[in-house]
Amino acid sequence: MRGRSHTTPVPIAGTAMVTGGTSGIGLAFARALAARGCDLVLVARNRQRLDATAEALRSEHGVAVETLVADLGRRGDVDVVARRLEDASAPVDILVNNAGMGVHTPLTSTEIAVHDEAIDVMIRAVLVLGGAAARTMEQRGSGIIVNVASVAGQVAMGSYSAIKSWVATYSESLSLDMEGSGVQVMTLMPGWVRTEFHERAKIRTSSIPDALWLDADDLVTDCLADLERGRTRSIPSKRFRVISWLAQRLPRALVRRATARIKKGRR
Repeated sequence: MRGRSHTTPVPIAGTAMVTGGTSGIGLAFARALAARGCDLVLVARNRQRLDATAEALRSEHGVAVETLVADLGRRGDVDVVARRLEDASAPVDILVNNAGMGVHTPLTSTEIAVHDEAIDVMIRAVLVLGGAAARTMEQRGSGIIVNVASVAGQVAMGSYSAIKSWVATYSESLSLDMEGSGVQVMTLMPGWVRTEFHERAKIRTSSIPDALWLDADDLVTDCLADLERGRTRSIPSKRFRVISWLAQRLPRALVRRATARIKKGRR
């Protein structure tokens, strides 16, 4: 059931940029990569959290940690981060396109600004930064790009699902574009992960069984192992590989019914 598409593995080494690197999945990536000896470029909006995270990682792992304060919902800030990826004098070997936000605003809401911001952060920024990294890495003949999508992108749960569906399709398309270039593109498809993500988005999670929750550090461990195997898609944990398989192969009417029940529990 695990996605079996493969490329030639690229060594997980050098300098890694992680967007949204001060919490949740992004922080788990930062810790795991630092533990492997990778220097870091952390991108996030909050200067205080960035500085505290950078200092902790330097102290614990003895790696260099650069910080970039950027709101990826702002095009000017995205351009600054893209220029850092294109800087040949300080190459970025790994990009983790992770920054995201929860969206619990109904599709019929007049509050379009919420959807606009989500599209800017999780579609436009992913496109711009992924393109900047891919172009630059292709010139060097080596690099890794991890795009964080979601199993939620395989079901119909509003704006967030639609956006993550785009990320998965984009990431696979970029992987095909980079075939033979030495650039490895991974689509990460997590399920529910215990982070502050849902609390920030004011999404109720009490209806989600404990067995379906993933640990961010375990998720990242699985993803890095899949990268080392040359895989182009990672769905951490057997249970979410099964859920993903069912979402793609069961009759759509059954998937819709199951999705509707989950959505009711989140309101």
